[in-house]
Amino acid sequence: MLETHDPQSLQKQFSQGHIFAYPTEAVFGLGCDPDNEVAVMRLLALKKRPLSKGLILVAANYGQILPYVDDRAITEKIRIDVFSSWPGPHTWLLPASILAPHWLTGGSDLIAVRVSNHPVVKALCELFQKPLVSTSANLSGMPAAKTTQEVLAQFGNQVILISGELGESLLPSMIRHGISGKVIRDN
Repeated sequence: MLETHDPQSLQKQFSQGHIFAYPTEAVFGLGCDPDNEVAVMRLLALKKRPLSKGLILVAANYGQILPYVDDRAITEKIRIDVFSSWPGPHTWLLPASILAPHWLTGGSDLIAVRVSNHPVVKALCELFQKPLVSTSANLSGMPAAKTTQEVLAQFGNQVILISGELGESLLPSMIRHGISGKVIRDN
């Protein structure tokens, strides 16, 4: 899925805090290393998105997001719902671990996480051996980019563009609350 890019170069760019634009289930996403505060702040500034909104982490598997989640605080019922919805376009607000940085949670006790089934997202997370920040590729308040041309029109060379096909979802991921189970954003 990443055949047009040199894996070592991508890993180096990721570790240096570069921002990536990549296809997801429904729209192009913007992402970076979730543990690199400088990169996350640059991403937020690029999007003109407030820190207080928090960000989604997208991963290839649950093990990649486990350091950011307080797994013991998830009830058995919610755990069943979470794991039956993954991999796929379902984001969950789960209890954040004490290690989850405030620049990801926006100061909340919860962190937004998703295990993706999109081949490009999975390949990136497997290459980097960790989750990616995942927010829609658009300036805040504007429609999310659905083509590489739309990504380039909004962000130009400020991002590393990973091309690929969008998934089959028509809308961004559903977001559910990991304590109440309520739907926060329907897809």
